[in-house]
Amino acid sequence: MTQDDLPAVAAIMARNALWQRYGVTLASAAQRLQRGLENGATIAVAEVEGQIAGFVWYVVEGAFQRSGYIMLFGVAPDAHGQGIGRALLSHAEAALFAVSPSIILLVSDFNREAQRFYQRHGYTQVGALPDYVRPGVSELIYFKSRPV
Repeated sequence: MTQDDLPAVAAIMARNALWQRYGVTLASAAQRLQRGLENGATIAVAEVEGQIAGFVWYVVEGAFQRSGYIMLFGVAPDAHGQGIGRALLSHAEAALFAVSPSIILLVSDFNREAQRFYQRHGYTQVGALPDYVRPGVSELIYFKSRPV
């Protein structure tokens, strides 16, 4: 992701019902992404016909100083079902598994579609963090080991 991509990625976050439930606005998304860029975050974007259609923010050794961590993942609502999520996940996994033995990510307990997506791609729920981000919501911990 470049500075030029920031408005489009922030818009994906702000238009997403999941992030709206967490109080994310266009301004707060842009601020978070800007801080990430300033701190050297690894954020990859997917483009379709010159438009940003999705993104993935991942961190090497971001979980327990051992596992890769997929921190944020989003696909534009009008781009669902086109394989963009699968392509972004494959990209992040290739980068992370090159240097990490495993990947960890969190999924909100109410986000059944994301849970199914990650399960289809080999992730297993290994725990939950109740009230971690919002009261009344558990963040489910998903884990995947590097293929042998």
